[in-house]
Amino acid sequence: MAPPRRVDLRLVPAALVAWGAAWACTGPAAPWAQTVSAGALLASVGVGVGVGATLARAVSRARPPRAVRSVGTHAVLLLVCLAAVALSAHAQTARQLPLRELAAQGARAELVGRVASEGRPATFGAGTRWVVSVREISARGTGSDATGLVEVTSDGPAPRYGATVAVAGVLRSLPAGDGPLARLAAAGPVVERAPPHAVLRATHVLRSALLDVTASLSPQARGLVPGVAVGDTTRVPDDVDQAMRATSLTHITAVSGGHFAIVVATLTLLCALVRAPRGVRVAVVALVAAAFVLLVRPEPSVLRAAWTCAAALLGVALGRPSSGAPALAAAATVLLVVDPWLARSYGFVLSCAATAGLVLLAGPLARRLAPWTGRPLAFALAVPWAAQAACGPVLLLIDPHVPLLSVPANLLATPALVPATVLGLVATLLAPWVPGLASAVAWLAGVATGWIATVATTFAAVPGARLPWPGGLLGAAALALLTATGLALVLRRPPGEGWRREWREAAPRTVRRMRRGVRRRVRRAVERHGRGRASAAAGLAGLAGLALLAALVLTVPRLVAAGHRAPPDWQVVACDVGQGDSLVVRSGPAAAVVVDAGPDGADAGRCLDRLGVTTVDLLVLSHFHADHVGGLAGVLRGRTVTSALVSRLDAPAAQAAAVRAELAAARVPVRTAAADDTGTAGQVAWHVLAAAGGSTDGRGERAPSGRTGSGEADGANDASVALELRTASGLDVVALGDLEEPGQESLARTLAGTGRAADVDVVKMAHHGSRSQSRALARLLSPRVTLVSVGAGNTYGHPTDDALELYGSVGSALVRTDECGTAALVSRGDEIGLACG
Repeated sequence: MAPPRRVDLRLVPAALVAWGAAWACTGPAAPWAQTVSAGALLASVGVGVGVGATLARAVSRARPPRAVRSVGTHAVLLLVCLAAVALSAHAQTARQLPLRELAAQGARAELVGRVASEGRPATFGAGTRWVVSVREISARGTGSDATGLVEVTSDGPAPRYGATVAVAGVLRSLPAGDGPLARLAAAGPVVERAPPHAVLRATHVLRSALLDVTASLSPQARGLVPGVAVGDTTRVPDDVDQAMRATSLTHITAVSGGHFAIVVATLTLLCALVRAPRGVRVAVVALVAAAFVLLVRPEPSVLRAAWTCAAALLGVALGRPSSGAPALAAAATVLLVVDPWLARSYGFVLSCAATAGLVLLAGPLARRLAPWTGRPLAFALAVPWAAQAACGPVLLLIDPHVPLLSVPANLLATPALVPATVLGLVATLLAPWVPGLASAVAWLAGVATGWIATVATTFAAVPGARLPWPGGLLGAAALALLTATGLALVLRRPPGEGWRREWREAAPRTVRRMRRGVRRRVRRAVERHGRGRASAAAGLAGLAGLALLAALVLTVPRLVAAGHRAPPDWQVVACDVGQGDSLVVRSGPAAAVVVDAGPDGADAGRCLDRLGVTTVDLLVLSHFHADHVGGLAGVLRGRTVTSALVSRLDAPAAQAAAVRAELAAARVPVRTAAADDTGTAGQVAWHVLAAAGGSTDGRGERAPSGRTGSGEADGANDASVALELRTASGLDVVALGDLEEPGQESLARTLAGTGRAADVDVVKMAHHGSRSQSRALARLLSPRVTLVSVGAGNTYGHPTDDALELYGSVGSALVRTDECGTAALVSRGDEIGLACG
């Protein structure tokens, strides 16, 4: 293979500094980071003046030392990058301030802005979600100019990309991240104020026509052909999507550098065939690349690929073709200055990491493999290996699993990406004009995507295809260290160049000798010991094979059963215990806070077993009705329960006495809940919002025990312990027990006066979704997700349509255990994901 070239890393420090500054300036420490970075601007001026003076003095005497020139230039460049990112973040944050303040207050507002994303199905329930880039905002009778991204959920199809729209609703804040600042559930129709400009309208026609001509294809082709061609993944079947995630093949439908490389290579080949001059080639590639960005939409990974392509084209135009590292570093730096929030985008990070892995690792790995596999196979193996090595630690922050079969899966699937992309784009261009021919071309593209889907589903079905791994930063750091160690062992230089050359030349001979040696030993064994012993050896080998097969048969069902467990990074789980309640909030790797134990039976205990919970840091029994405490034995069995928090009202008396006796027998410390009690249980902070001694009247005072709206006569429902829990990942969860409307109204007044528990992430709806619900409390909590723990076919009519409509009207997604089964929520970035099972 060609000797390795020196990699130009001079711009990499500037890109890393820009990345660090962008991360700091867009997070919780933004004010401090922006102040420090602003000081860097002054420092850069000072350093620049000092370096200039030093160089001037040196020039007056002799040529300035190269080290002085290099250090001075890099120092100024680093400080300028730091200051540029900080100033950009500060200016954009100031323009976002009105939107942030209104979202924090939960204000009703009308937004006017440009649609900045294609529509996608809502995470929960019906409707679509899309992003609007706000330009104007009107709230409380006043209007102002503001900028920022808002995620909108609306009924019906999303408006066209690039259109100017007006939409009204209640704003809710979102956690700091790379994307939208707030969310809004559209309270009415979305009004289009102005259509997209002509070029975007043309791309919309192309995308829509491609969806039309692929509608009659097989399910995988109907989803993957638009995904590969234009990045539209809305129709990818769930099983194929999960398989591609499990085998690290999602880059095939996430348009980025690979797709740009295919497009650019195709154009370069066509220009070479017609012998176009260099200037024409550069202009054609630049024009088509810009059009391709608009067609697939400027997502973070697309922008990274486009700017890297632009840097490379600039080098070609100037007659100084640049290598990959400087082009990537320059593109990343420019994009981070323009949009510092890209530093927190997983798509942007993965795109940069994958490209860096290919630039820095693919060549050395291919050279190491070539003596053993030959050049073509060495390169084919090195590319996915390098990309996986670079992206693995980042992917672990999203999904705490290591895909063990990603390299062979990519080795087999990636060759189909070229025909799938080229044919898919040809079908896209033909679809509006010649739909019949476009359908035929799309069918051919579907053959290629069929191979990709087959590889993904086949490898994903292999037992142990995904290795569970500790999540979070520590898990990512551990994987990065392990990967770096492995690469260092593989790529280390042998001692001495002569020995290195001898090893390269000897490797192919060694492989051939090993093969010949094995065949020779087999022949000699047969000749020496005769057929009888050879047959005996074959029999023993057969028995060993049968034993291995039996082990697989016994192991596979367990592995498959393990695959049906909740996601390993679950945060909140509503256990399916039938007509009852059992809520689990993660407080550690194998620990949780458990709110209620469900009805009599082992369902709650089995749910904790499936979640791997061996320690209950806090057991909360909201009240003593059987559908909340009947399954206590299953919760206690085989687990360490640190402490229990129970209702003040021992009603019904016999049930309460039995529960207290059971807790005492298990040596669980019991504490009676009181309003405003606070504490921590593992990694979860908790705060008691309400713990009345009986039902309450309309003024929030304790009322005499009597029949409530649910028909309960002992007052236990409104004596429920209602509490707020905050997870380590930042999710705010409110569990309302079985509070009736009077108790909820009292709680709403208390919370409105204190400002606590407003705009939470998750609410466990009170009393299984009975009709007795407080509109004021629902509006105040405005949860992103509402969990309804209810039994299928119950005779109480739970959940009622009124309760579902109430929480749906505040923009909450409704998740019912009678439909979903055990509902596990995960927090990944700004998104809350759902797994049913």
